[in-house]
Amino acid sequence: MPQGKGGFVDDTPEKQRDGAVGYPVFPRAALEERSACRVLAVPGSPASYTARKRVIKGLEIDIGRYALVIHPSAQISSNATIGYNVLAMAGVVVTSNAVIGNHVCLLPNAVVHHDSRIGDWSLIGTNVAIAGGVDVGENCFIGSGSSIRNGVRIGDRAMIGLGSTVIRDVPANAVAAGNPARILRYTKHGRV
Repeated sequence: MPQGKGGFVDDTPEKQRDGAVGYPVFPRAALEERSACRVLAVPGSPASYTARKRVIKGLEIDIGRYALVIHPSAQISSNATIGYNVLAMAGVVVTSNAVIGNHVCLLPNAVVHHDSRIGDWSLIGTNVAIAGGVDVGENCFIGSGSSIRNGVRIGDRAMIGLGSTVIRDVPANAVAAGNPARILRYTKHGRV
């Protein structure tokens, strides 16, 4: 691989053969073969977000290899705390005293206001507004276009559906959606 040219790692043979957006796709063995390379591991979707922790830990790489990627148009307060293996895409805003955990993905135009905390392994969708003092647990999925009222607590492994307005706490393992958001069901990690 030429100096400075990146690539992707994926276990799917078809992707390895075809590449992706002009970049090569390597098998997992490339992580060991290219041990000096930095890694940004940001898998996940609404269907697979609860597996993020297992997948990333399964890479078995030293935490010092994880990258922190912040788009040039993102605005991150100097008083915010940002973990490792974090992706902050275009237009992201993180204001004072916010804490972004490790292995977090902030999609375009997400806003995390003052004194809020985003737990490890969580995914924050496009155009999400998280007001001040919000506590998002670990391994959560906050759907694009959602708004979360100040002081709300989102429990571990919770999913907030697209375009939801969250005005009350959401317990761990819950799937909530709507305006205002209400609990629709619990994931297999919680109540049935």
